Amino acid sequence: MVKVGVDAEHRKRQFAERFKPWPDWEDHGLVFPSRRGTPIEPDNLRRSWSAIRERAGLGPTRFHDLRHTGVTLLLDLGTPPHVVQEIVGHSAIEVTMTIYAHVSLDEKRKALRKLGEALG
Repeated sequence: MVKVGVDAEHRKRQFAERFKPWPDWEDHGLVFPSRRGTPIEPDNLRRSWSAIRERAGLGPTRFHDLRHTGVTLLLDLGTPPHVVQEIVGHSAIEVTMTIYAHVSLDEKRKALRKLGEALG
């Protein structure tokens, strides 16, 4: 998972650097924009991910790890799986749930506690 404070620190650096070299900046609220603030083209992202990752302090994180973290957090926050499916563009809910719905130890304990109370 990506560290929570990384985004805030990255945004501070981004804000400080934003208007100096690129006066034609277009703010789209992106964490990793192009030099003009627009979405990065996929081929450009693949070529520049290593440098972006290092500047953001993400260590050996693959770009796809960010997607996995986002989906996992959405599910952990209780977002309905069909909504997550739509966000990530999976063709079927089974894909979302098979790949991303990992049951945490806390969730297992909570479920077993409820079962014990019901039987109890």
